[in-house]
Amino acid sequence: MAIDRRREAAGGGPGRLPPAAEENGALPPGDAAASAPLGGRAGPGGGGDIQPLPAPHAAGGPHPSLLLLDYDGSVLPFLGGLGGGYQKTLVLLTWIPALFIGFSQFSDSFLLDQPNFWCRGAGKGAESAGVTATGRWDGGDLANGTSPPTTLFPAAPWGTAGPLGNGSGSGADGGEAPPLPSPPDKGDNASNCDCHAWDYGIRTGLVQNVVSKWDLVCDNAWKVHVAKFSLLVGLIFGYLITGCIADWFGRRPVLLFSIIFILIFGLTVALSVNVTMFSTLRFFEGFCLAGVTLTLYALRIELCPPGKRFMITMVASFVTTAGQFLMPGLAALCRDWQVLQALIICPFLLTLLYWSIFPESLRWLMATHQFESAKKLILHFTQKNHMNPESDIKGVMPELEKELSRRPRKVCIVKVVGTRNLWKNIVVLCVNSLTGFGIHHCFARSMMGHEVKVPLLEDFYADYYAAAGIALASCLAMCLAVRVLGRRGGLLLFMILTALASLLQLGLLNLIGKYSQHPDSELQLKLAVGMSDSVKDKFSIAFSIVGMFASHAVGSLSVFFCAEITPTVIRCGGLGLVLASAGFGMLTAPIIELHNQKGYFLHHVIFACCTLICIICLLLLPESRGQSLPESIPDGEHYTRQPLLPPRRGEQPLLPTHAELKDYSGLHDAAAAGDGLPDGATANGGRPM
Repeated sequence: MAIDRRREAAGGGPGRLPPAAEENGALPPGDAAASAPLGGRAGPGGGGDIQPLPAPHAAGGPHPSLLLLDYDGSVLPFLGGLGGGYQKTLVLLTWIPALFIGFSQFSDSFLLDQPNFWCRGAGKGAESAGVTATGRWDGGDLANGTSPPTTLFPAAPWGTAGPLGNGSGSGADGGEAPPLPSPPDKGDNASNCDCHAWDYGIRTGLVQNVVSKWDLVCDNAWKVHVAKFSLLVGLIFGYLITGCIADWFGRRPVLLFSIIFILIFGLTVALSVNVTMFSTLRFFEGFCLAGVTLTLYALRIELCPPGKRFMITMVASFVTTAGQFLMPGLAALCRDWQVLQALIICPFLLTLLYWSIFPESLRWLMATHQFESAKKLILHFTQKNHMNPESDIKGVMPELEKELSRRPRKVCIVKVVGTRNLWKNIVVLCVNSLTGFGIHHCFARSMMGHEVKVPLLEDFYADYYAAAGIALASCLAMCLAVRVLGRRGGLLLFMILTALASLLQLGLLNLIGKYSQHPDSELQLKLAVGMSDSVKDKFSIAFSIVGMFASHAVGSLSVFFCAEITPTVIRCGGLGLVLASAGFGMLTAPIIELHNQKGYFLHHVIFACCTLICIICLLLLPESRGQSLPESIPDGEHYTRQPLLPPRRGEQPLLPTHAELKDYSGLHDAAAAGDGLPDGATANGGRPM
C-alpha cells in the first residue's frame, strides 16, 4: 500500500514520524528504547518481542539519546539497581524522617484536645461541664506518610478524665490530680460559661495544652477549630507551591530548605504568646511540613526499580504509623504542650545532615537533560558502590559524554493542561483522594461520636488507638491487595468497600429505625425501640470500621498511584495536586465543627455519592504495576487504559491513532504521483463491495 511504502522509506531515520501510544498502554515497537521506559516489555499487541534500540540521535539533535531517557532500563541497572549499598542507604535516610512526620501529623490530637472544664474555685459539689467537641479523627497517614490529619476525639467520661489543667495565668501542677466532681446535667452547662476562669480535666496525658493555656472555651471555643484549620490550609498551600518549586529547582534544595524552616517555625510555635500567634505559626509549620513530606515521597519513588516501589513506600507508611502509636507516650512524658511541641520538632535537627549526605535525584537530572550534573552524580554513585565505570555494558557513559552540551529542559505542572490522557488521570486521582480523606471523617465520627454510646469508645486512648489500629490494618491489607490485584484493581476494591459501607450506614440504619416505629403493641414498641438502638449502634460501629479501613486505603493508594503515572519532570507538581486534594477533604472536618456540626448528614451524603462516581472513573486509569516510571510528558501520555479483554491477533483498533491520521492526510499526494494502486482497491487495502 502507499502508506506502508512511505513508512518503510522513512523508517528509522531522524525524520520519521513518532508512533503514537497503543490503546493498551504499551510502547509501540521501536519507540523510546522499546526496552521499557514504560514497562520493559511489549504490550499485548506487540507480539511479546522486545524490539532493538534505534540508532541514537546525534549530539545536539532535537532529542537526547533514547538510551539516556530509558532510566529504569539502562541507567538504574548500570548503577546496580537497589542492590547498590549507596542506594540502600539513601532509601533508609528517607524512612527516618517519616517517624518525625508522624509525630507532627498527630500532634493536634494532644495540643488542641478540648478538655472538660468547670468554674474555678467551685467546691466538690459544684457542677462541671464538658466541652462538646464532636470532631473526630479525619485522615490517617496519606500514603504512606503523606498528609497530616487533625485529630479530635469526643470528651471522655468524667470518671476517666486526666490531670487537672489550670486556666491562663496559673502554673501547671505536676502532681496527681484530685478526684473530679460528679458529671453535670446538660441544663447546667451554660452556667459554667458565666465564669471568667476555669479549671480543666485534660485527657491526653498533659497537664496543660493550648485550650487550657488561653481558656479557649465557651465564646472562644471557635479559635480551636481555626487553629486546626490553619495547619491544614498551610499544608494545602505547601503541597501546591513546593511541588512546583521541586520540579523546577530540584528535590534536594526544597527538602533542605523545608527542614530548616520547619525547625524555625516549629520551635517558635512553642513560644507563642497568644492563640493568634499560635495559629499563624502553625500555618507556616504546615507549609514546611508539606515540603518535607512531598519531596521525601518523590525521592523514595525515584530511587527504586519498578518491582520495589510499593514495598519501599509502604515501609515509610508503617514508620509513620509507628509515630502515631508513640505520640501518647511522648505526651505523658512531656506533661506540657510547649515541651511536647519542641520535642516533636527537635528530631528534624538530625536531617540537617542531609545537606552533605543526600544527593539530588539522578532520575530528575536525566529527565530534565541536566547531563553534566548527572555525569558527576553517576561517578559519585559508582565510587560509593565501589563499581568499575568500565563495566558499562550498555554504553551509558559514552552516550552521556555526547550530550553534555545540551541545555536543560524543565517543565511546570501547568503543561499538563495540553495533554490528552495525563490530565485525565491526575484529575481522577485528585477526586479519589478528596473523597477518601473527606469521607474518612464521616466514618470516624460515626464510630466515636455521640450517636454511638459504647463505653470503650468514649475513652480518649481507646479512640486514638482504635484509629491507629485501623490505619495499620489498612496498610497491611493494601500490601496484599496490590500484590494480587495491582494498583488499579486494589484501588477499585477499596473504593467499592467504601461506597458499600457508606450507603449501608446511611440507608440500612434509617430503615431499621423506620420499621421499629410501627409495632403492634406498647410492649412491642418498648422492645423494638431498645432493640433498634442496640442494633443500630452495632451496625454503625461495624460499617464505620469498614469505612475507615477502606477509605484510608483509597487515599493512600491514590497518592502512590499518582506518583507512578506522573512523569518525572512534573512528578512533584502532580503529587502536590493529589495531596492538596486530600487536604481539602480533611478540611471539611474543622469547617463542620466550626458550624457546630450543622450539615454533617449532607456532608456524608455528598461524599457517598462521590464514591459512586469514583468507581466509574477508576476504570479510566491505566495499570502501572511492573511498569517503568514515565520520564517526560510524552511518556506519560503512553499510560492509557488497558482493555478489559486482550485484543485478538491482527485486530485493528476502532479509532486511528494520531500518526495514522497524519498518514491519511497525504493520500491525495500519493494519488497524484500515480502510486500504482491495483484497480478497484481502496486506500486502506480493501476492495469495494
